[in-house]
Amino acid sequence: MRLTVTAGKGGVGKTTVAYNLAAELDAVAVDADLGMADLPSARGPDLHDVLAGRASAVEAVREGGPVAVLPCGRSLAGVRAADPAALVDAVRAVEREYGRVVVDAPAGMHSDAAVALLAGQAAVVVTRPSRAALAGALRTRELARAVGTPLARVVLNRAGRDSHDRLASALGAPVTAVPESDCLAEAHRAGQPVRAVAPGSTASERFTALASAVETVLRESSSGSLPQSGP
Repeated sequence: MRLTVTAGKGGVGKTTVAYNLAAELDAVAVDADLGMADLPSARGPDLHDVLAGRASAVEAVREGGPVAVLPCGRSLAGVRAADPAALVDAVRAVEREYGRVVVDAPAGMHSDAAVALLAGQAAVVVTRPSRAALAGALRTRELARAVGTPLARVVLNRAGRDSHDRLASALGAPVTAVPESDCLAEAHRAGQPVRAVAPGSTASERFTALASAVETVLRESSSGSLPQSGP
């Protein structure tokens, strides 16, 4: 199972969604944002090393934290040495070893974002109810369509129910709203999934429901019954 979490612009909570989805799905989170890595890191080989041919994807996975992570380096030299085209093979290698992978893609429309989408069997687009964020989400939906990756779900942060139907229609996928909350902010600061900090919270319940919905879509994708994203 390979899921890509993406967004049209930064600052919409994409990495938080990817990390919490990986926790719910018992998946390895791959930080594929080569220039602005944000998932927890540690000493040892990272995705920059993997994409430069200096390490295997499996040996770069860190299993010691609450979520297994293939972290990305944070140096400009690492970015320059990395071959983004090797990401798809790296993600598939992790999938063969661990079974489930959630890819935290770079935001925007650059080629790195397209490769991250190619690495997934389906995608989740994260957005907020601002005009810029929604416009970015629409552009990302088109990028997903262009590379042939189905859109499984849209995550709408900081929004009410009344905007769900319009957004679902525009993007061609059901919408899950994840509310802004103190427990979610606390979990982010602690580097923990929200279910570990506040298991009975609304945010935790939304991520559980989101993971279940995504699993259903990915099963349909594997069986060949899922249409491509968008109308």
